Amino acid sequence: MSNLYFHYPFCKQACHYCNFHFSTNSKNKDTLWETMKMELVLRFKEISEPIESIYFGGGSPSLLSPKAIGDLIKLIKLHFKLEDHLEVTLEVNPDDVTADYLSGLKKAGINRLSLGVQSFIDKDLVLMNRAHNNSQSLNALEIISKTFTNYSLDLIYGMPYSSLAEWEENLETALGFNPPHISAYALTVEEKTALYHNVKKGEVVLLSEEAVEKQYQLMVQKLESLGYINYEFSNFGKPEFFSVNNQNYWQGKPYIGIGPAAHSFDGKNIRKWNASNNQLYINSIKEGKLPFKEEQLTLKDRYNEYLMTGLRTTHGISLLYVQENFGDRYGMYLEEQAARHLSENFFFWDGDHLKVTAKAKFLTDGLASDLFLV
Repeated sequence: MSNLYFHYPFCKQACHYCNFHFSTNSKNKDTLWETMKMELVLRFKEISEPIESIYFGGGSPSLLSPKAIGDLIKLIKLHFKLEDHLEVTLEVNPDDVTADYLSGLKKAGINRLSLGVQSFIDKDLVLMNRAHNNSQSLNALEIISKTFTNYSLDLIYGMPYSSLAEWEENLETALGFNPPHISAYALTVEEKTALYHNVKKGEVVLLSEEAVEKQYQLMVQKLESLGYINYEFSNFGKPEFFSVNNQNYWQGKPYIGIGPAAHSFDGKNIRKWNASNNQLYINSIKEGKLPFKEEQLTLKDRYNEYLMTGLRTTHGISLLYVQENFGDRYGMYLEEQAARHLSENFFFWDGDHLKVTAKAKFLTDGLASDLFLV
């Protein structure tokens, strides 16, 4: 199974924490969208497997009209084999949601939404420079919950100056809508963002790691008590509502990324990424050239990546898979490195699968790097 990802880079305004490729200048938005369709046609032979997930991300793809999205989905159907249970997700901002817009999206072929709430507290939204406010999030969720069965909402924890009580208020507000899926990410400070410069100048003070971990643990405890499954470190879903797009990514399945700065992976050892310049991207595609750079992953790269993605999931990492795909040397190394943490109750073996304990879940990325072959 394979995925298609479309990166639509245009936004109304720049969120202070975002380091994705985006543009607040929409001058070339129609030209770029047509160019993305051209890239799709140029690349359809890269994947022969049926498509299981189509994902529209950004940027702010909810700036696109339902007709534009529907036309692209028709083009996909002309060039790709599609699974019967195809998942088609659109990221939407709360300020773009209306009943008419969602009705148009359903008719266009969208069957799952990911709503970028981030916080139900207005001071957090101001600090992040989000384009919406709390009342718009509540209104959007009222409409979405009556229109779509399958949807997710995004939250950010560890916000500067936030208390544990405020984070619990965020969770309670979200849970009041009984969403089938929640994605929650710790606020990260990336270089070259407005947040990075504000922190560096002392204008924004971050929470301690201990305070961030308490917010994470509260979330896990609350959501799991209500039947949500923490199937990946940052993702919680009710049974039958896990994100196909996310699961395929963590399982290393192939995907094609369309649009400026979009990444692709052949499911084996080739990763590509498009130019992160809108005009350069447009010019290259119009000349029939694909503006990407390519990286061939070594066996060690693939092993380390398998550890990083696998340990974040409920499946963990399989010793048998490591032995069969990377060799006995890698299997022995994994057992040796994992043994150092077993006595600390950070890892446990579930059959041949190495998993992270509940106690150590917040430390997952650091623990994975301890197992890397360097």
